[in-house]
Amino acid sequence: MSRLGARILWLAALLALVVPVTPPAAAEPVIVALGDSITAGFGVLPDEAYPALLAERLRREGYAYRVVNAGVSGDTTAAALQRVDWVLRSHPSIVVVALGANDGLRHQSVTAMRDNLLAIVRRLRAAGAAVLLTGMHVPPNYGPDYARAFAGVFPEVARETKVPLMPFLLEGVAGHPHLNQPDGIHPTAEGQRMIADKLWPHLKPLLHR
Repeated sequence: MSRLGARILWLAALLALVVPVTPPAAAEPVIVALGDSITAGFGVLPDEAYPALLAERLRREGYAYRVVNAGVSGDTTAAALQRVDWVLRSHPSIVVVALGANDGLRHQSVTAMRDNLLAIVRRLRAAGAAVLLTGMHVPPNYGPDYARAFAGVFPEVARETKVPLMPFLLEGVAGHPHLNQPDGIHPTAEGQRMIADKLWPHLKPLLHR
């Protein structure tokens, strides 16, 4: 090897010792909102749905998370259970499980809904994700017995799986015409913002800076 070649190798070795190598930035942890048309933002703009509003607030408050909106209009707990493997492909740190409205509107079995939610939460937790479960209610015209049994599923699943619970996703929104679209079911942009605001205190304890 020539003297010039030897000198170049020596300089390269020296630089490797004194010049720090910056590791690639770690990927942002992911929060997935797994839900139905309320989560998907039916009838509002994509950036007006509560998952987008949560992403905005996370950035504003200095949390480096990426939020994935996994809301699908018409989804029941049974349909969402079939999507869990797809959700896990993003390796979520946190999953907000906001399901059950369509089960109730279709008067489906409360027992089946509970079993589906248990399976969803357990699979997510087994994969290492923290879970925030949100509760839901059905309108009173479905009968008091069904409404009571339906609402009771969510705290039961939360207790059994030891995950935090937001008692009612539509707290302060349901039953207020100015916060809902003409169908009386899907929140307006203002209603979506209220969901995000009400959900935040339940989500924040799960976050890490």
